[in-house]
Amino acid sequence: MRTSTFRPQYDVIVIGAGISGLTAAGLLSRAGLSVCVLEMDARPGGYLAGFRRKDFRFDSAIHWLNQLGPDGLVTRVFDVIGPDHPTARTQRRIKRYKGDSFDYLLTDKPDDLKEQWIRDFPGDRAGIERFFRDAKKIGGAFEGMGSFFRTEESKGPLGKVLHLFTKLKFALPFIPHLRYSGPEGIKKGLSKYFKDERLHRIFSSEMDLLSCLVPIGWAYYGDYQLPPVGGSQVFPEWLAHVIASYGNEIHYKCRVHEVLLTDGRATGVRLTQNNTTHHLRAKQVVGACDVEALYERMLPADAVPAALKKKLHEAKLYPSSVTVALALDRPTQDFGFGEEMIYLSNDGVPRERQCDGGPEEVGISILAPSLRDPSMAPDGMGTLTIYIPAEFAAHDQWLTGPGKNGGVDRGDAYEQLKKDYADVLIRRIEERLAPGLSKHVVYCDVATPITHWRYTGNRNGSMMGARPGKENFKAGIAHYRTPVKGLYLGSHWAELGGGVPIAVRAGANTALLVLQDRKHPATATLASFMDGRIGPKEVIASGFFKPYTPNWVRSPTPAEKKRSGRSERSEA
Repeated sequence: MRTSTFRPQYDVIVIGAGISGLTAAGLLSRAGLSVCVLEMDARPGGYLAGFRRKDFRFDSAIHWLNQLGPDGLVTRVFDVIGPDHPTARTQRRIKRYKGDSFDYLLTDKPDDLKEQWIRDFPGDRAGIERFFRDAKKIGGAFEGMGSFFRTEESKGPLGKVLHLFTKLKFALPFIPHLRYSGPEGIKKGLSKYFKDERLHRIFSSEMDLLSCLVPIGWAYYGDYQLPPVGGSQVFPEWLAHVIASYGNEIHYKCRVHEVLLTDGRATGVRLTQNNTTHHLRAKQVVGACDVEALYERMLPADAVPAALKKKLHEAKLYPSSVTVALALDRPTQDFGFGEEMIYLSNDGVPRERQCDGGPEEVGISILAPSLRDPSMAPDGMGTLTIYIPAEFAAHDQWLTGPGKNGGVDRGDAYEQLKKDYADVLIRRIEERLAPGLSKHVVYCDVATPITHWRYTGNRNGSMMGARPGKENFKAGIAHYRTPVKGLYLGSHWAELGGGVPIAVRAGANTALLVLQDRKHPATATLASFMDGRIGPKEVIASGFFKPYTPNWVRSPTPAEKKRSGRSERSEA
């Protein structure tokens, strides 16, 4: 890969081309700023980058999508960036809870599941009714997310007071359930609703009550979407197209070592690409990357208060995962899979082991991407993706050793451990759901927490950053403005929680703060949009954003190219 050519000066440098960094860069590009995005990987997207194996395409980390309906937060932000953005399809069959003694399906009609539980557990009828009622209230709170996502850090004193009241209104349905977390808390929480232990088993891996309620709440409001045709990677591909259409740049295989400071203010970065060092200058820098990497490796030791770094180091994080991607020589539906995510659990395994046990015990999430989207696999073939939660420190960091430049050495022991995990997970699925599955695997790719850390730079390979919860909230983990002037935090680490909606919200808020500090004329318009006072059309009509020609066209997947080639040959 040849070394990039860089400009001597940019308005903004964005470190990281995940969905947050690309969203910020897309909005700033539309506002007319010169932007340079630096990505450590060879392609954009972070956890949405996806990958190809032969003629199969795989999503990296998508269970399902939210806030991509017509009025969802993600759709509204993308509408501002460009009307040619990819669109997601509504998901009807959402989650199948499959244990040794139960098999239930959550759909976009959650009352069907409620009625089934009432028939199966008539003694818990009143509790089941309350459980679904509370879930619906929580789902209703998320309905306003698309018009209430501006950070209080961009508001004045009065705005912050009003923001507090609005945030409290949003939080009211959640507050009664917050204290029911941890092994004992979740038992007490479920016991509020269910006397029958069999109902508890359905949520055998959840460690807090809200994780049981929220998915059903989303279902009441139809807030589940499938990735667009071509997979989740088409989102970063589209954003990269928008950024490039304004003459702005995304450079790959770039490792940022230092944020350059002048009189305590961020004024650029030092990076290497292909063993060549570059010093780039900019008026503002966005760290759309791991927060600890930004604060502890890219800045002087005294640039960020030790107390803040300690809090971040002690933050409660989402785990990483082991992900097994299978290419099959027959369609996935032949094995009985549907568009829903299947959660496969064992009744006799304790809750804690369902979350962080070994491959024989841990709960398994299973998706059939090629059934959802035939463009992901060649005709007559299929793909299956298997996820389990996993910790970076397990198996002495997955039997790796110290490598060069702070990396890890992934030797034969690591490769054998990956294979062992995949073999056990495939066997468990074969025994419980898909007889003969292993005989039809033509390719198997295994990603561990080490893999996720290597490709994203996220601390411990965390899939979604800091958990929303009392400890992280009280510690003040979430923030956009850093202690360094001109430097902003712009990834999901700026918020609590993760996933595409949180990442897009973070990117939009970072862009707003950058514009606000520059006193850019688009600031007030974008702020009004994020407060829900105006819509995307009014933002574009304001005249503060540069025109954009909506001419993005999705590139065919490998499977589509193969079909097209066969079709062309047959016509000839």
